[in-house]
Amino acid sequence: MSDSPTVQKDVSKAPAAGTVRPQKMPPIEQLRGRPLGRILIKMGKLRRAQVHEALDIQKEKRGPVGSILVELGYITEEDLNISLAAQSGIGMVDLTKLDIGPEVIAVMPAQMANTYRVIPYELNTERNELTIALESPDNFVATDDLQTLLGMKIKAALCSSAELQKALDRYYPEGQQDSIKDLIGDLEANTDLAKFDGRGDSIDLMELKEIADLNPVKKLLNLVLLQAIKDKASDIHFEPFEDEFKMRYRIDGVLYEMVPPPRYVALAIASRIKVMANLDIAERRLPQDGRIELQFKGAPIDLRVSVLPTMFGESVVLRVLDRSNVQLSLNKIGMRDDDLVTFRQLIHKPNGIVINTGPTGSGKTTTLYAALSELNNPEVKILTAEDPVEYDIDGLVQIQVRPDVGLTFARALRSFLRQDPDIILVGEIRDLETAQISVQAALTGHLVLSTLHTNDAPSAIARLLDLGLEPFLLTATLEGIVAQRLVRRICTHCKTEYRPTEKQLMELDLRPEEAGDRMFHYGKGCDYCNSTGYRGRVGIYEIMVLDEALKELIMERAATVILRREAIKRGMRTLREVGLMAIYDGDTTLDEVVKETIVDD
Repeated sequence: MSDSPTVQKDVSKAPAAGTVRPQKMPPIEQLRGRPLGRILIKMGKLRRAQVHEALDIQKEKRGPVGSILVELGYITEEDLNISLAAQSGIGMVDLTKLDIGPEVIAVMPAQMANTYRVIPYELNTERNELTIALESPDNFVATDDLQTLLGMKIKAALCSSAELQKALDRYYPEGQQDSIKDLIGDLEANTDLAKFDGRGDSIDLMELKEIADLNPVKKLLNLVLLQAIKDKASDIHFEPFEDEFKMRYRIDGVLYEMVPPPRYVALAIASRIKVMANLDIAERRLPQDGRIELQFKGAPIDLRVSVLPTMFGESVVLRVLDRSNVQLSLNKIGMRDDDLVTFRQLIHKPNGIVINTGPTGSGKTTTLYAALSELNNPEVKILTAEDPVEYDIDGLVQIQVRPDVGLTFARALRSFLRQDPDIILVGEIRDLETAQISVQAALTGHLVLSTLHTNDAPSAIARLLDLGLEPFLLTATLEGIVAQRLVRRICTHCKTEYRPTEKQLMELDLRPEEAGDRMFHYGKGCDYCNSTGYRGRVGIYEIMVLDEALKELIMERAATVILRREAIKRGMRTLREVGLMAIYDGDTTLDEVVKETIVDD
């Protein structure tokens, strides 16, 4: 146990062998909330002297008393787990003595049971209550997630790891996993759901709750969610059309369509998601936003829910924010070494404005979070205004912008200046007021990080001037602009070399002699990348640092094309150039760079 001190057992203090007699487990009511040592004594696993010995060691070397008792050899890991469970009011169950009925097993899909490592063994339909067996008392998060996913009250009991594995092998054998196609078949055969086909707005609240609670609906949605998280999808789309209902995932920036369920499932799916996100199930005329918090294999997952009324029902999009999947480190965002040095110089300035620009979904937020993670230390106060707050980071004071109640970026920013910050993150500069307060903050000794939506770095200057910002204020505060894109990374398992044709090189505006003997790469497609040829994405960056020459051009309100040429002359690499370097490095393909970047002037 890495987090506990190494303990040398004092043999002179150890009780004689045979003095601790195992006894029958006392009722759980007698153990709940008691000190761990007292529980182990009542269980017949320890004597008082052994508990006092462990407590004395804990005072000297610190660490959990349970871990110390295990290291002393007085109890086993299993004894510790049982006692911790009893302390929390969780009893034991012997799965080997149970014959669990198929109706109980059917409540939970195989993927869910294996992901959370639980076995359902008792179902009370009257109380809408399911009892599950866990192998570890630390897995309490499973009960919260399952309560959300299954829409039932969850009770838990503890079992041994060996028993749990045997039960999983018996009741959810490998190869018998539910598939989306099978569950859609169950939905098509469900007469309770089919009767709502074509009902439109004539469904009342009780009926909405009824269809949202149907087991086939819950199973399909849960499987879609688990599959999306497993495949590292960034978004899940549920879209109703006149004659069909589409379900799509966005993986590495590309949408993939799943097997479509029947059209009449749209209302049930939307209602179920609303229940999970605590939204108003009866409101179907106005947009709604919410969130669902889950844990997947120990990692926190945040699902941002957006419900939008359309002509044919409600379109629902879930943004999957997987904190284990995001790389909040500047060394892991794909920036080239020399660009990384330049970017670090920008963000370590004592004051000024640094702008990150690019279209939606180009990784701007991740880059700025990575910068804040590097700047985050106890000597610096960092405030952020975001819409929405995508990842909560320890040490940052983060504000969710809410324009509906008047909390705009500008208003949050104005309040920030009275909070004595060192660094401020403004989610986006959308209007002149926000731009002016950002300038004011930079002029009064603060570092301001923000984003804009423009195609490249020089275009950001024109955008800020268009908002109404004076050129002299811009040149006094703006330190640098980073434009970025995300291109799909070639799958390392099926990466293949090839020599590009002259026509392909022309797409990149390259002559054959410029490409020379270089080999290009692509992914043939394999099981690892779902036959796409790509796995993950890598960032390409264009960094424009404002020096005196560029500032003079801004004062003269020079055209964007002139600013771009001057920046290139002064060492800026364009997105297309950096994309080309990524192709030469074998990170991405010619098609990806052509798709994501524009031809340089």
